[in-house]
Amino acid sequence: VQLVESGGELVQPGESLRLSCVASGTIFGINNMGWYRQTPGKQREWIADIITSGMRTNYSEAVKGRFTISRDYSKNAVYLQMNSLKPEDTAVYYCNARILTTRWDEYWGQGTLVTVSS
Repeated sequence: VQLVESGGELVQPGESLRLSCVASGTIFGINNMGWYRQTPGKQREWIADIITSGMRTNYSEAVKGRFTISRDYSKNAVYLQMNSLKPEDTAVYYCNARILTTRWDEYWGQGTLVTVSS
């Protein structure tokens, strides 16, 4: 099973960006999916997740109101729409998911770099 993120790039403050993450492999089910981010010297930070049961979404205070997480169940994908980007949003963004193969396990993507700078 692999999680592959894409969409990271250099943007200016105030602009928008959409990250994608697709899970591939022998998958029998996907539970929660989420996004984290990390900057050098800091711990990985949870920013958003989408809970399968009830289709509930959750956001950290740092991104609430600016970022939107969504899923495409047919594609085993999760997306992060990021609006009104700020320089402090600069980080490597990671996708996370609980996936059922022969058992439930937690998986991480390799990360995609988002740089917000003028």
